[in-house]
Amino acid sequence: MDEKLEEQSKLPELKLDARQAQGFLTFFKTLPKDLRAVRLFDRRDYYTAHGDDATFIAKTYYHTTAALRQLGNGVDALSSVSVSRNMFETISRDILLERMDRTLELYEGSGSNWRLVKSGTPGNFGSFEDILFANNEMQDSPAIVALAPNFDQNGCTVGLGYVDITKRVLGLAEFLDDSHFTNLESALVALGCRECLVPTETGKSSEYRPLYDAISRCGVMVTERKKTEFKGRDLVQDLGRLVKGSVEPVRDLVSGFECAAGALGCILSYAELLADDSNYGNYTVKQYNLNSYMRLDSAAMRALNVMESKSDANKNFSLFGLMNRTCTAGMGKRLLHMWLKQPLLDVDEINCRLDLVQAFVEDAALRQDLRQHLKRISDIERLTRNLERKRAGLLHVVKLYQSSIRIPYIKSVLERYDGQFATLIRERYIESLEKWSDDHHLNKFTALVETAVDLDQLENGEYMISSAYDPSLSALKDEQETLEQQIHYLHKQTANDLDLPMDKSLKLDKGTQFGHVFRITKKEEPKVRRQLNSHYIVLETRKDGVKFTNTKLKKLGDRYQKIVDEYKSCQKELVARVVQTVASFSEVFEGIAGSLSELDVLLSFADLASSCPTAYTRPNISPPDVGDIVLEGCRHPCVEAQDWVNFIPNDCRLVRGESWFQIITGPNMGGKSTYIRQVGVNVLMAQVGSFIPCDNATISIRDCIFARVGAGDCQLRGVSTFMQEMLETASILKGATNRSLIIIDELGRGTSTYDGFGLAWAICEHIVEEIKAPTLFATHFHELTALANENGNNGHKQIAGVANFHVSAHIDSSSRKLTMLYKVQPGACDQSFGIHVAEFANFPQSVVALARAKASELEDFSPNTIMPNDCKEAASKRKREFDPHDVSRGTARARQFLQDFTQFPLDKMDLDEALQQLRKMRTNLERDAVDSQWLQQFF
Repeated sequence: MDEKLEEQSKLPELKLDARQAQGFLTFFKTLPKDLRAVRLFDRRDYYTAHGDDATFIAKTYYHTTAALRQLGNGVDALSSVSVSRNMFETISRDILLERMDRTLELYEGSGSNWRLVKSGTPGNFGSFEDILFANNEMQDSPAIVALAPNFDQNGCTVGLGYVDITKRVLGLAEFLDDSHFTNLESALVALGCRECLVPTETGKSSEYRPLYDAISRCGVMVTERKKTEFKGRDLVQDLGRLVKGSVEPVRDLVSGFECAAGALGCILSYAELLADDSNYGNYTVKQYNLNSYMRLDSAAMRALNVMESKSDANKNFSLFGLMNRTCTAGMGKRLLHMWLKQPLLDVDEINCRLDLVQAFVEDAALRQDLRQHLKRISDIERLTRNLERKRAGLLHVVKLYQSSIRIPYIKSVLERYDGQFATLIRERYIESLEKWSDDHHLNKFTALVETAVDLDQLENGEYMISSAYDPSLSALKDEQETLEQQIHYLHKQTANDLDLPMDKSLKLDKGTQFGHVFRITKKEEPKVRRQLNSHYIVLETRKDGVKFTNTKLKKLGDRYQKIVDEYKSCQKELVARVVQTVASFSEVFEGIAGSLSELDVLLSFADLASSCPTAYTRPNISPPDVGDIVLEGCRHPCVEAQDWVNFIPNDCRLVRGESWFQIITGPNMGGKSTYIRQVGVNVLMAQVGSFIPCDNATISIRDCIFARVGAGDCQLRGVSTFMQEMLETASILKGATNRSLIIIDELGRGTSTYDGFGLAWAICEHIVEEIKAPTLFATHFHELTALANENGNNGHKQIAGVANFHVSAHIDSSSRKLTMLYKVQPGACDQSFGIHVAEFANFPQSVVALARAKASELEDFSPNTIMPNDCKEAASKRKREFDPHDVSRGTARARQFLQDFTQFPLDKMDLDEALQQLRKMRTNLERDAVDSQWLQQFF
């Protein structure tokens, strides 16, 4: 609280006279209304915001409306807030890098004359980069995506165009999507999209609501654009100006798309790429293929804690935070971001990354030497982009030079490696670095900088062109030094004339007001007053002394200032010329940046694998249609990295035909959720190319990870906890294939026990029999463990194996105290130990006793029954016996009911219509249940 008050007390004072205030109010009224835009006005020493923007800033960043001031009087008064430069940086970073509901505009001017100089959105913040990353590294490379959806009888064909402005990449994709837009969601995640452009008309139709929901789930800002902007008529011509090389490959690529061309055309217009000449010939365009990488939706990203979150207690809470041990200034972090969102599917490429990681793990000296050199590498990608956009100066050139002179050392360290992967390292890095650092590329650049830049002045923080680089500059430098000597001689001569010690009493000052002047203290002035009045011109008398000059000093000073101005002007011209020349090396820098950032990330993987208390291991990778997923001694990398955790490893064996579908039961807080998540995290890490926290691992490549772990209300979208759960599950049922990995935790707990169990059973059977994907299903519906027996009794069906596992716990027979063992063991368990967990939470004994009594009334409650055999015996006592054929017929009908329900076009129906259809389906199900006792139990 004290910090907030201190910050508020530091608010710059809003200083505007009546005329300025009236002029600004007149201008402010002319601004178009934009509910998303936060407008800030640069007043040189500080910034201001006004109206609703002022209230937003006061409440959000100052946490009090006491920061507001009124500009003007009466009915025309305008709420205003002043913002310091530090707070402006904070606001900019929050709006453009954290929030997804605001844009930022910056105006410059005075009175009633103001103009927009910068505007930024979460997807396009290029004009604010100098503010956003002045003191911070750029960790992510955001993309803007445009969508052109086209609905027909087969579903929705999505045309997608995107641009990554940082990497200067344009892309197109076109694909058929389901009613939940699962393909689109995984594409938005993989591309790192932060802003999505859609036609304005889509917001007016309920048909498009699922599309908006999919975008919302990814935390992406939606920007509506006129439908006329989604045109691809002149796209090939426009791309021809932006893209490197011939236009013919571009024409061939674009001709293969119907909807995506219009989406990419909207991107070009919105990002104003053609308005900047520096973009010409610097972009690449490619087709984005959904099947190039493992698909991850927003639910999986959250469930597996892939990316950092504001709520993380420390950096090791997320997979990115744990694996980010990169050394370069931003490049490695951005590449790691991209790799985690785009895990590989190609066995050879995965093994190539693993080979390199293994080389760095086994050779600690190689790893440490490379990391030491990479720590001195600047953000070459951003520096190059500044060069191309003509925003660079000598500082940027020098940083590129300082990075470039490290390349020979890095190449030398790599050449010293003579292990089993020496050939791969040569092909992947040494040859690339040799190509870019020869006399026609990088060496030519370093020679230019060493000739042109005065490197000796860098220690003083001055970035200047060497006077020897240009004859004109050299002549000006010589004349400047001559004048300095003459002024120094005059200073000495004057000291002798006035009989004052040079520098001690008679000082030579240089200022903007008078130029070169002599200065003496007021104490010395009476001694030389007569001479000052007769031979010198007194300019000013102040507390710090008396300033005076004479005609000679004034003449020399004026001449010196003229030469200095000419020198600066010449410097400026030469700097512009040098920067322009350096910009021609952009392709060289891009090639080097690509190699160094990849090297940085792989070294980060190796450092993580080597430095953990319990070592990581290299996984054996097999194609998706063969092999199993076997993780021995598997651990959760983020959980074991916490200081307070002594992690207990577990084995996971997802074996085709035996345990391809695993049902995990056991007590609350026993470790079920951690166990199933760690399997997903290990598979993800392996396909990124990293070693994983296991003793031994074999992984069959997965094309997608689906995770339904926990659910929360989404009241803003009108979605309850259970509906959210069903929507996520519907995405799994529609999007998963036999090559996916499915992780489900506590499905069906958001509704009545019978309804939830029926849904859970039908969903399990559908996954086992239809999808046939490896699945980890954690549940408290212990009756589901009968699926393993069901599997055994239906051997004639070609279905994947179902196996039961449980997380073990021990109950002391005398004290009934529950101890979690956190070991996953074969077999089922029929208790969730919920009452014991309530005791852990220090419930009153009277409440616990009543809970036990009520539970005993409902079932044969036996807290001592914890062993798997006992579980089976107890479960058999409680279960109602049904005829196997009746169960088979009933589950088939229940599954049909579930499939019909998932096909409901809920987004196109109002509530009454949906309820009417649901009642009709229920009536039909009740009619069919007359002949099925198993079905009747649910009514």
